[in-house]
This record gives sequence, C-alpha cells and structure tokens, in this order.
Amino acid sequence: MSTAVWSPVSLAVVSAGIGHPRPTRRLADWVAEAVCRSLAAGGARAEVEVVELHRLAADLHAHAVQGRAGRDLREAFAAVVAADGLVVATPVLAGSPSEVFESFFAVLGDGVLSGMPVLLALNSHSQWRPPDLAQLIAGA
Repeated sequence: MSTAVWSPVSLAVVSAGIGHPRPTRRLADWVAEAVCRSLAAGGARAEVEVVELHRLAADLHAHAVQGRAGRDLREAFAAVVAADGLVVATPVLAGSPSEVFESFFAVLGDGVLSGMPVLLALNSHSQWRPPDLAQLIAGA
C-alpha cells in the first residue's frame, strides 16, 4: 500500500454570465461540483477557485484601452494559468459567447491553456435552438 500523499487538483471555474439571477454561474457551479465528485471517486481532492468575469468587465475594458491589467484581472489570469483544469461557463446569444468571455480569453493569449483539460459549458437560454458549438469554438 502506498503512503504517498496526493496533492489536491486545482480547478479554476470561470463564469462569463452577465445577467441576474446568474443562471450561467449556477451552471458553472453545477459542472464544477460534478467534476469534484468525479475526482473524489478516483481518490483525488479538488481545490476550486471561481472567477466571475462580470466583475472584471471594467478591468478588461481598461486593458483594451490602456494595455494595462489591474490587480483583479492579473489575479484572475494567475488563477486560470496555475490551475490543473478549467471549467468555463458562458451564455451564448445569437451564436456568440458573452463579450467578457471573448475579451478575457483574447487577453489571456494563444497557447496559454495548451495541454490543460478544459470543460466548456454553454447556456443558450433557449431550449429550441442550441448553439452551434463548432462555430462558437472557431470564433473564440
């Protein structure tokens, strides 16, 4: 029997919802809980850090205009980059993710998440017309 101590798996949960009562945040929490249960079933423990992008909208705008990231935005980037896995939930309106989703991941940059497991959860607000996932991914 091994006496090795497993270090916890760090999971960043990014919620890109912008409305009230925050159905996208509920979706992100639900998916994160399912991931944590799955990890626990395999004997691993998860440490979860939630990043709510609606709180960073002003920082993202300032970064786009001035090219400087404020402390909160830098901390959000650090949480995502340092994570072992990522859960991202975004509303999809008219076939596109939320603007804060697009802005955050555009600023984060290409290749930063390379090799990281990412679970993308979409909230289309419509039971009749789900978003085209291939188009969404290609545009992001």
